[in-house]
Amino acid sequence: MFVRLGRFVTRYPLQVIFVWLLVVLLAIPAARMVPGRLAANASDVKNSEAQRVLQLLAEDFALPSTDRTVLVSESSLPESDPRFREIYNQLIASIEGLEGVVRLHRYDAPSPLQQQSPDGKITATLLDTRLENGEAVIKALRRAARAAQTPEIRFYVTGATAVTKDFLHLLEADVKRSELMALPLTGLVLLLAFGALVATGLPLMVGVVAITTGLAGLFFLTYLGEVSSFALSVITMLSLGAGIDYALLMVNRFREELASGRSARTAAAITTQTAGRTVASSGLVVAIAMGAMLVPDLTFIRSMGVGGVMSITLTVLASITLLPAILSLLGERVNSPRRLAFKPTSSAQVSPFWGRWAQGVMLRPWMWAFGVAGLLLALAWPATQMKLGYTGAFGLGPNVESRKGLELIRQMGLGGTLDAFEILLDLGEEGFTPENRARWRDLEQRLSAWPEVRLVVSPFLAGRLSSQGGFAELVGLSTQYVSQNRRYLRLTVIPRDAVHAPSIPEWYARLKQEAKNAGFRQVLLGGAPVGSMEFTQALVGAMPAAIGTVFVATFLLLAVAFRSLLIPLKSILMNTLTVGAAYGLITLIFQKGLGAGLVGAPTDVGGIDSSLPILLFAVIFGLSMDYEIFLLSRVQEAHLAGLDTPQAVRYALERTAGVITSAALIMIIVFSAFVFGQVVANKTIGLGLAVAVLLDATLVRLVLVPSVLVLAGRWNWWLPEPLRRMMPKMSLES
Repeated sequence: MFVRLGRFVTRYPLQVIFVWLLVVLLAIPAARMVPGRLAANASDVKNSEAQRVLQLLAEDFALPSTDRTVLVSESSLPESDPRFREIYNQLIASIEGLEGVVRLHRYDAPSPLQQQSPDGKITATLLDTRLENGEAVIKALRRAARAAQTPEIRFYVTGATAVTKDFLHLLEADVKRSELMALPLTGLVLLLAFGALVATGLPLMVGVVAITTGLAGLFFLTYLGEVSSFALSVITMLSLGAGIDYALLMVNRFREELASGRSARTAAAITTQTAGRTVASSGLVVAIAMGAMLVPDLTFIRSMGVGGVMSITLTVLASITLLPAILSLLGERVNSPRRLAFKPTSSAQVSPFWGRWAQGVMLRPWMWAFGVAGLLLALAWPATQMKLGYTGAFGLGPNVESRKGLELIRQMGLGGTLDAFEILLDLGEEGFTPENRARWRDLEQRLSAWPEVRLVVSPFLAGRLSSQGGFAELVGLSTQYVSQNRRYLRLTVIPRDAVHAPSIPEWYARLKQEAKNAGFRQVLLGGAPVGSMEFTQALVGAMPAAIGTVFVATFLLLAVAFRSLLIPLKSILMNTLTVGAAYGLITLIFQKGLGAGLVGAPTDVGGIDSSLPILLFAVIFGLSMDYEIFLLSRVQEAHLAGLDTPQAVRYALERTAGVITSAALIMIIVFSAFVFGQVVANKTIGLGLAVAVLLDATLVRLVLVPSVLVLAGRWNWWLPEPLRRMMPKMSLES
């Protein structure tokens, strides 16, 4: 297949280039529009308890789907100052007429919630807004708030929809900033690696083509269902990093073939047959790893898996068709201008340094193997304490409007208003009897006595409000908290402070138990915290099956490719150590706060976003296997040529260590660029991947793998004869 492909792309290079040029031109408009079509990191779990509560509130209580939004003011003037009152009243008058604002609770209206700081310089106005046009409402609210601001008074809009809007906007900004930071630095590394300006430009070109076509594919994927906002970062990282890596490998092999005296067309064809086969195999392994995200029955996560598979497929196609076509036309000009051809960094040469390195590692293989494995296990240990959940506004930088607004309302003790729990008490056929009403009131009093509860909203509360002139509130709450068929009773529990993801399961268990203690047998719990908890549980529950599927598929592929049982087992174990070490470091930094200030991460997040572990596993495992295949394909090549294991390992490192380290440095630059953004999840992904690649390309690929290969000796290639006869033949060359 690759022989025919190599002949085709080098025989018709202009036609191949024209097709790719047309594809890229058509992809650019779609790639530019994709950020506006992505959804923030939240997902509904099918048939979950939280979804059941939402359904009952809509159907049996006839309540519209609303979101709690908060307008916060921070002023150098006390709220009693006439100047503040005038500005505030004008703003409220403009807001009350906005489409999508269902209800508005002024800070100065009768309310059991304290909506004003003791010094009167911070106020909070609660609004219920419709979910179906929530983004438009937030945009209108912020426009009105900005128009009302003065040097003395600032207004902030926060809430779930506001957090989502900020998240998506900053995610897009982070991706653009990261691309602008990564490309120039990557170009510098490539220039040092190749020592030639033309060769340097080719991997950058493939990376840009991969990003453009990958994002265009993501755009069309949004028409099939909800697509995760993280897919934007993942496809950018994956396309740019893998595209440059694969092109680096291809150009390196092409220059080797040119150096041996072959013509440009022949060298490009051989490059496609050898390095192209390695690239395709590496891409297949990455695609298999990204397939881990197809296992959870969550559309949101599956969209990232499909996007990742699609992205890596387009990257491989560009690397093995477009690049060889260009190389066949360039020929020796790939090494231009020659005055930049630095001999120490020319990747077309065998490196004696890496040969000596290999020899040094293989002299003491036991020491290196146990030493590196022990270090990686120590780095992975903190991951055993990882806590997962939806981070919400805590996942944004401290200067973001929705995060700043949340911090202000937390100072007033209103942080929990955005994390309310909904309790539905199912009375069954018995219905609304005096006994059930008494139990309902008893439960309300029990929950109100909890020190961590700010308020329990119910008609009993409204009754207390009626003595303050809040009779309208009494009528409204009574209809909202008893279902129309009088089968369900409702309580809304508002915590004193924002509920961090790790504490949600405890809240859930205690609320359920308290309801049972009050005499209710059938209890349903909902609200944003419960929904995020169920999403996390669904993901965690699917992780073993997802990881197991990737392990089995990778084992089978590598067993066929290398005709060995030990090599795929070793590869999986090594990559798992890399993933574990990355997990441990992000737990230390982003959950425990150790060194968080160095990467600009907040210290009050308290956990890791629940979608990140499976995402990091898929990308780290796939990219680590890239380097494994780069190295092992040359080890296998030397083994088949008759060299013993130490000689084969030295031969492979002399020819691939330079490529692996250059490729790893490029990956680290690409991933590290995301650490400078304002979205904590992006920082986590970027730092986790950068650390994983650093560990994998140094300790694992250049120390641990060579030492284990030497220790295994001839057992590296052990394969029972019955399996040898059954397996299809497949070879990898780079």
